[in-house]
Amino acid sequence: MPEPRFLVVRLGSLGDILHTFPAVASLRHSFPAADIVWLTHPRWAFLVGTSGLSSEVWTVESRAMPSLREMIRRLRQSSFSAAIDYQGLWKSAMLPFFGAAPKRIGFSSATVREFGVPLLYTDRVKTMKTHIAEQNGDLSLRAGAQCGTGRVSLQIPAQDQAAVCSRLREQGLDRYIVMSPGGGWRSKCWPPERFGALCSKLRESFGLRGIVNAGPGDDDLAAAVVRASGDAAPFVHHGSLGELMALLRGAVCAVAGDTGPLHLAAAIGTPLVALFGPTDPARNGPYQVGEPAAIEPKNIVLRVPGVRTTHARGEQPHPSMLAISVDQVFDAVRRCLGAAK
Repeated sequence: MPEPRFLVVRLGSLGDILHTFPAVASLRHSFPAADIVWLTHPRWAFLVGTSGLSSEVWTVESRAMPSLREMIRRLRQSSFSAAIDYQGLWKSAMLPFFGAAPKRIGFSSATVREFGVPLLYTDRVKTMKTHIAEQNGDLSLRAGAQCGTGRVSLQIPAQDQAAVCSRLREQGLDRYIVMSPGGGWRSKCWPPERFGALCSKLRESFGLRGIVNAGPGDDDLAAAVVRASGDAAPFVHHGSLGELMALLRGAVCAVAGDTGPLHLAAAIGTPLVALFGPTDPARNGPYQVGEPAAIEPKNIVLRVPGVRTTHARGEQPHPSMLAISVDQVFDAVRRCLGAAK
């Protein structure tokens, strides 16, 4: 019997792709000789490639009609056993539908955010799992995987590792903490002034210098962290995704909200202090295979009790993020460092 050929659809974003890796790892472990073609946005082709899970990575600009037409043509010319839409949106579900994939697996209407999307699937999966990574795993199970999730090992290119090592030597940094104040939703972000105060306390108490990760559009946040840090003088890092991976791998700890860099650090195995407010860590928290609550002892998740989960995108920190104090985060980092020894 020939090995299956799977089309995996997960177009973005950083954290969502990282939470899809364990489910695709299960497919790869269950079908080691299968072709797995991962369809994603061009921005994330590098990230998908670092997982080593796919045979090929295809890219499409979902907002560009010529790119969509070309991809649908390519899909129609290919022969897939099944297409698995881990994203659950119209823009992701339509590609295998118009691409004529004979078996199209996706979430049922109980899970998807956009009304009507499951009509495009032949197999609609109703999942009872809490964490999104394990929800994704239920789709892999429907595709024939032996288990829902599998372990993932991201590969950091040697040139990115070398570039980061050189930069750290220039700054005289050997032990450091990475802080990521930005995020796609500012309502999920902890105030940059508090990150600055945390930098100061960590430098004074442990002699640890902070490195502030400044992603696209985060320059104002990074500058505010530096201003609020006094003499702690955190180093601001601008770099590629591969360089961020290398930076996180060498960190003694990372502190971030519910954003892509947090989940990247979790995937790499960096000890974490995760700051959650409007989103639920039970569903979106840092995930490790085999840990149902997604929390390992070296990872600490802070969220004040009684917060009502919301996915409304605000431009200011949510009140639940403001309820997390600098002292609380400092104590969590101290405990995290102790557990990581």
